Parts: sequence; C-alpha cells; structure tokens
Amino acid sequence: MENRKIIHIDMDAFFAAVEQRDFPEYRGKPVIVGGDPDSRGVVAACSYEARKFGIHSAMPSSRAWRLCPHAIFLRPRFSVYRRVSSEIRKIFQTVTELIEPLSLDEAFLDVTDCPDCNGSATRIARKIKQVIKERTGLTASAGVSYNKFLAKIASDMDKPDGLFLITPEQGLAFIEQLPVRKFFGIGKATEAKMKSLGIHTGADLKSWSLEQLQYTFGKAGKFYYQIARGKDPRPVNTLRVRKSIGTETTFEQDLDNTDQMMMILNRLAEKVINNLKEKKFIARTITLKVKYDNFELITRSHTQDDPFLDVNRIMNIIADLLVKTEAGKRKIRLLGITASNLMPISNDPYEEQLDLF
Repeated sequence: MENRKIIHIDMDAFFAAVEQRDFPEYRGKPVIVGGDPDSRGVVAACSYEARKFGIHSAMPSSRAWRLCPHAIFLRPRFSVYRRVSSEIRKIFQTVTELIEPLSLDEAFLDVTDCPDCNGSATRIARKIKQVIKERTGLTASAGVSYNKFLAKIASDMDKPDGLFLITPEQGLAFIEQLPVRKFFGIGKATEAKMKSLGIHTGADLKSWSLEQLQYTFGKAGKFYYQIARGKDPRPVNTLRVRKSIGTETTFEQDLDNTDQMMMILNRLAEKVINNLKEKKFIARTITLKVKYDNFELITRSHTQDDPFLDVNRIMNIIADLLVKTEAGKRKIRLLGITASNLMPISNDPYEEQLDLF
C-alpha cells in the first residue's frame, strides 16, 4: 500500500477566513464564528488572531468571550461557506475523482494515478493550493503521504498555508517520534489512558503487541497497532455517510402535561448539545420523536441553513414541533430529540481529534 499517493487538504480557519475575506474590516482581528457569547452556544471556527488567546473550535462561546472580550463574534453564514466549499470541490475534481470530503473545509484526495505534474503528488498539492488561492482568495494547508493517517497529520505540521510531505522512507521514523496527542484518532481520554500505561510516543505504542492493544483498547487496538507501524489501508472513500446524534426517554407513567413535557425536552436538548460539542459536530436538522400511549410513533423535523448551536434555539423549534403533534390531547409514553444533517467542526492540530471509532 506504500505506492499510494494521498493528499489531505485542510482550509485554514475556513469559516473565519471567509468572513475576513468578505469583510475587510475584520482582517487582522480576532474573529469567532459560532454561538453568541451570552448563550450556551459554541465556537464553530475562529481566526488565527483569536487562537493566540487560547480559543479553539467546540469551546463554549461564553468562555471564548472571557478569554478575548474584544473578539468579533459572528453568526455562521453556512450558505456562503457551502458555496465556497463547492468551488474548492470543483478544483479537486480537475485533478481526481477520488475525493473523500470530511467536512466543508477538508478532504482526502487519492492522486496515485493522476498524470498531472508528471505524477508528483507534492507538485499536485502545490498546484491545488495555488488555484484555491487564485479563485477564492483563501489559503489551504496540504499534507502528502502514502496513506490517509499520515497525510492528515502532515497537513497539520506547517499551518497556515503549509505543505508537508512524509515519504514511505520517512513514515516509520516520523511516527515513532510523534507524541500520541498529535495522532489523528486519539482524543484526550485515550491519550490520558495511554500515558497512564507509559505510552507517550509512537515508539511506545509500537512496543505493544496486537493482543495487548486489543485487550486494552478493544476494536481500536488493531488500528493503533497498524498506525504505529505506518500502515493505514483505508481507501479514500468517495461515499459520505449520514450521521445523527440523539437521545430519548420513556416514562414510567404516560404524560399529558405539555409544560412537563417541555421541561423533559429541555433536558434532552441539553444532552444533544453536549454530545454535539463532545463529538465536534454542528447540526442543521432537529427532529422531535413522540410515542403515544398506544405505541404509535411519529416524528416532526425542522431544517435550516444556520446550525443549531445552543439549547435555546433548539427549544424554540421543539416548541413549534410539539404543537404539530397531539401532545396534551393524547398521552405520551416517550419523547426524543435527534440532531442530524451534521457537519464536523474544523479541528485544530493541537486539539482533541475526532474519534475514528
């Protein structure tokens, strides 16, 4: 598998960069895109000027404001971001059809059989970066390697506007010296567990047998065993999988009081928001699930361009959706809330990464 040529393109502070591009008065200033600072919303993205204050994606907006009170807080313009993302995707398609989008601002490209630039993946990556800059006015960082794991790590090594190559000859030595906190797929909880077991670097991880890793980390153990040896056989997958995050509760006694239902739904909404924050997603669709006392199950959904970033916005929609059911007229035995139409929040190279499992 070491003859593959994989590029990972990651736009630099994408949402914030689009705002600074479109509004020159924001350039050079700390810009935070996401929830309002006086809400329970989160940071969807922030400029590099804001990151100097310790602000990062998925951080509560209220904490971001405490760290940088003079920051410019902006509501996301996702219709604009999707339009720019589509432009960037078309640039990728001039090079290869083997594209795996991870979010609006990052993607894997398999250029193994691409004839451009005499087949040089590094030159192709440089060309893509240049065309993105010319057509959108935005900068991207690129990682080039022989598998997805190393390409992803490489794109984080020289941000912003970087280009980093890890060759098959360099791969194993590179991984051995890499702290486990920089491994894509190892979050804070797993990092803490690994460190408690004496695993601090790729070399430490490599010293563990497959059986030990599987016993200690379950299904993820095989993945850790492979990446410690520079192996990642996963192909660039052009199919995107829809995901959702939700929670529900069944009552011991059926309910007919809508005020009581709203209190319960508020708790469920808080759980959904916390799960979105933890897994670093934002959602554009909210679904209310209602099961009547005769076990009849119905759902009511609402989709919007702006994501749901705080509990209050979810509850405003849930209140409208509940009115569209027979709650209060018929008894209810189950209520649930699901967030879908998800988009990952961009990850900073030094933050907890999305759990691959």
